Amino acid sequence: MRIVVQEAVFDPGEWLNRLHGDNRGTGAVTGFVGYVRDYNDGKDVAGMWLEHYPGMTEKALQTIAEQAAARWALLDVQLIHRVGQLEPGEPIVFVGAASAHRQDAFAATEFIMDYLKTRAPFWKRETTPQGERWVEARDSDEQALSRWSES
Repeated sequence: MRIVVQEAVFDPGEWLNRLHGDNRGTGAVTGFVGYVRDYNDGKDVAGMWLEHYPGMTEKALQTIAEQAAARWALLDVQLIHRVGQLEPGEPIVFVGAASAHRQDAFAATEFIMDYLKTRAPFWKRETTPQGERWVEARDSDEQALSRWSES
């Protein structure tokens, strides 16, 4: 399991390939990459600033990944999230999972992203032609999270 929070741009393909590595028991690898858009909520976006609490953020991401690993039969989880100044077109986040079977890898990746969007301590500020604005949480993210409640 690898969790990284950094300012530098990363190559999602490298992260995806690390999930398989030399583990011949891996039958499925899934990956999700989130990118900075140049348009959001009807406004042009020139850039984004992501803030976090060092130490606390990594611990929260580790806990989310461990919850996924406890819930599904995973062989590996890779999660990288950027902070600082980001430009449109750049990757923000990569979440990937490796497992023997695709269902576990798909479910774990979705679970991690849903929890990351709603529970990880990140704050986004977009720069638009109208000025800067903080990006508020979306109701749809909370709704997506609700599907993972224990039943």
